[in-house]
Amino acid sequence: MFRAALMAIALLATPVAAQSPGLTVKTGESWMFTISRGQPVRARKVKPTVKPLPGQVVVTLRAMLGTSLSISSNSRQAYTYKAELIGAGKSVPVRSCTLPAGGRVSFEHWPEKADAVRISDFKVARKDGSCP
Repeated sequence: MFRAALMAIALLATPVAAQSPGLTVKTGESWMFTISRGQPVRARKVKPTVKPLPGQVVVTLRAMLGTSLSISSNSRQAYTYKAELIGAGKSVPVRSCTLPAGGRVSFEHWPEKADAVRISDFKVARKDGSCP
């Protein structure tokens, strides 16, 4: 009984690692999701040939001459978003272009090889189809 109480106290005192917001897409994966409050929600794995449903986004990550990401949104508005390359136990922020509206595809390429990319912090873009 005493041992169980000590374990419970130890668990309560242990800090919990905060989960990073966003969606982590591993190389070779494709995901479909909706954007809510700037973050991907209701994410599910899909085949890379799937087209986004109305209001949905589809993203696919490949290892092609570094790291390549294709992303398409079937929304009326364009978005900007943050992207981080993940590999070797660390994440590095990288440039990302505007995600265009209307089902058009945006293709990102980074020369660095990554195990995954985390995408997050989607914001309605002021204009459609630009890169920072």
